Amino acid sequence: MGLLNLEMILLGLLFLLVSPILCVSGLILVYIVITKNYIHFVARIFQEKPLFIIPKGDVSAVCDSIRFPTSGGLMLQGCYFKTSFPRKGVILFGLEFTSNRFSSIPYCEWLVTAGYDVFIYEPRNQGDSDKQPDYEPLHWITQYEVDDTKSAIAYLKTRPDADPKGIGFFGISKGAASGLYVGADDPYILCSVSDGVFGTYTTMVPFMRQWICIYSKRAAIHTIMPYWFFGRLALDAIHIAEKERTGNAKFLHLESKIKKLASPWLMIHGVLDTYIKPEMARTLFKMCNSPKKLWVVPGARHNMAIQVAPDEYKNQVLSFFDSYLASASSVTLPSNQMETVVAGTK
Repeated sequence: MGLLNLEMILLGLLFLLVSPILCVSGLILVYIVITKNYIHFVARIFQEKPLFIIPKGDVSAVCDSIRFPTSGGLMLQGCYFKTSFPRKGVILFGLEFTSNRFSSIPYCEWLVTAGYDVFIYEPRNQGDSDKQPDYEPLHWITQYEVDDTKSAIAYLKTRPDADPKGIGFFGISKGAASGLYVGADDPYILCSVSDGVFGTYTTMVPFMRQWICIYSKRAAIHTIMPYWFFGRLALDAIHIAEKERTGNAKFLHLESKIKKLASPWLMIHGVLDTYIKPEMARTLFKMCNSPKKLWVVPGARHNMAIQVAPDEYKNQVLSFFDSYLASASSVTLPSNQMETVVAGTK
């Protein structure tokens, strides 16, 4: 009996030793199969442009037309709206993908009336800014959009009426991602508002499960694969896309920066957003350790919150900037328990 027990114990130990090896071997095998048969589909889908309906705005709007250089010498087009009231602060506005500077007027005119200067800029290859011939932008941020945002901030610092204490940032979708990416390292950005923002990794990985199940007949196997496994495949697909595209663009990951963000952040997101699903936004939101607030807007699709709830939208944004930009020199920041999800989170 003692010998039998000893054999059972040895078999159990052998099983415990072999099981992790079998699991790792299985993951490696699945990884090789997916990389060989499906990764090129993922890289192609990653580079497809979504079908956005982008407003172009009222070109007759009265503002100061500004041209300013990037670090590489391209000239970007900007539009500076000066408030006629005692100035509370300066806000830099980041545009959504393919829109022009005038499309931001519905987001900005009431801020100007409330006492804020607003500077809107068009990144390279967008609107009337210079074109970089070897670069075709996508909805994902690269080092070029980040450089354009930094260049816009550098311009604001050179103005005779520059605010020495810093600026606020307000961005939509891709423009929001670029601003938050820069704001994580630049203390001159005192606070940020984003609407429809997304990260590359936290958007791509959930969609990859959906994409692979469409193309593969072994969907049951893919559903049990861990999140990090799809993350590794996503990074591989992004690397392939970078090689396929001209301009030496590198797709950046907001996730790596949002963890470092120290300034207050108001995230706005639509419950009915099918491009960037609310759970993707929440995953990104949870990565941030700064004072933060999440407003999830019932009935709103991607970048449509201001149309669905215009009054509450203006109240949320204005209250945030009044608290953390206008009062930047005197307000005491709370702990990072500012996290609040407003109604409609289903």
